[in-house]
Amino acid sequence: MFRTIWSSKKRHVNAGFLLLARRSVSVSRIAAIDMAAKDAQLRVFIVAGEVSGDIIASRLMASLRKLSPLAVHFAGVGGSMMSKQGLKSLFPIEDIAVMGTWELLPHLNKFRVRLKETTEAALLFRPHVVVTVDSKGFSFRLLKQLRAKYGQLGLVSPAHFHYVAPSFWAWKGGEARLRGLSEFVDHVLCILPFEPEVCRLNGLVATFVGHPILEDVLELNLGKDHIENGWKLPGHSEEFQSQHGIPSVISLLPGSRLQEVTRMLPIFLNTMKQLQDNFSELITVLHVAPNNHVEDYISRVVDEWAVPIIKVPGGSQHMKYDALSASRVALCTSGTAAVEMQLARLPCVVAYRAHFLTEWLIRYKAKVPYISLPNILLNSSIIPEALFQACRPPELAALLMELIRNEGLQEEQIIGADKVVKLLHPSEERTISCPTLQEFGSQLPDYTPSMIAAFIVLYSALKR
Repeated sequence: MFRTIWSSKKRHVNAGFLLLARRSVSVSRIAAIDMAAKDAQLRVFIVAGEVSGDIIASRLMASLRKLSPLAVHFAGVGGSMMSKQGLKSLFPIEDIAVMGTWELLPHLNKFRVRLKETTEAALLFRPHVVVTVDSKGFSFRLLKQLRAKYGQLGLVSPAHFHYVAPSFWAWKGGEARLRGLSEFVDHVLCILPFEPEVCRLNGLVATFVGHPILEDVLELNLGKDHIENGWKLPGHSEEFQSQHGIPSVISLLPGSRLQEVTRMLPIFLNTMKQLQDNFSELITVLHVAPNNHVEDYISRVVDEWAVPIIKVPGGSQHMKYDALSASRVALCTSGTAAVEMQLARLPCVVAYRAHFLTEWLIRYKAKVPYISLPNILLNSSIIPEALFQACRPPELAALLMELIRNEGLQEEQIIGADKVVKLLHPSEERTISCPTLQEFGSQLPDYTPSMIAAFIVLYSALKR
């Protein structure tokens, strides 16, 4: 039945996948995708716990729809981007968008309630596939509870996928924690090239699909030239400067979670006060994450602030990269923002503060000397990092002034960005761990991270 549906609905796109189905499905095996065919739909329960995960998940949802021979129905937890793909979130994504160890404690009861609600909703939805995106604290608890519930009920568990591997490489003993995940995670979709091998050595099936941030280039419809020339995303600086009547810009990216923004924004704004004593022409552009709580907080703070500020909504990719293109430098938190700066080829300073006990834990447990992904990938401090007690306005202002004045430092970061983006691209040699992708990858409409991830989800469900 599955073959018939696939052939009739997607013949022009999925000929290779159909051949794969014929080779892979035995008559005696009832795969997850076969069960979906009997239901005449593929039900995917998908959960993202923060803004970056919401974007990744929304792109995966769109790619699953493009590839699947069946109608795809989604349920789960997500944000505004996933809602555009048809998801009705069980509750606001902000309820579980909590980072850190000690920072979680005040939210622990709500966290438990939301976890219970999500588990029950997943069981009622009867998914053929479950996908969790990042947010390992919530995601792994959910997958573990679901696997246990299915076992207690004597039911066949749906395939479990986790998109974005936990940063095991950053922590002492991190690899050892991977070993138990295979009990409730069937496949890890990795966004860094060195992760799959370590996952496999610890009993986890894993595939490198490429870093999702690369799809910003494709989403903006900039054409193949920007991809072939190193996935560059320049933006329209003149248009942005002309529209706002500003000669010189510095971009601030204080994060996407409320607790992160409330900690970092005052530091960033006080840094700008100090910078303006030396660079009076600099105008501050504040990038606001598409998180309702963050948007409300920033609006309150900015209205009372003396520094002139232009706000850029996080939901507008065009405006974001236009603003980054118009900027001389950026000040950002560690995380996705630091990788976005690589696409924009914008020199930056990375800053990070947390609860003092979380900072102590990081100092004690961290295995790598850097906190920003570009520095970790290059094993070099090309991007200045101001962490913990060093993350104060005077230190940040000094680092930014040096970066603005020193063209050599700027060029060093731009050259480093070229290397970082190349490492994050899902080239054929880096997908060698997935022979099926090598064989049938040419059949994909787009060879992008989300399309590769969707292919792996469908193929793995097929084998199950």
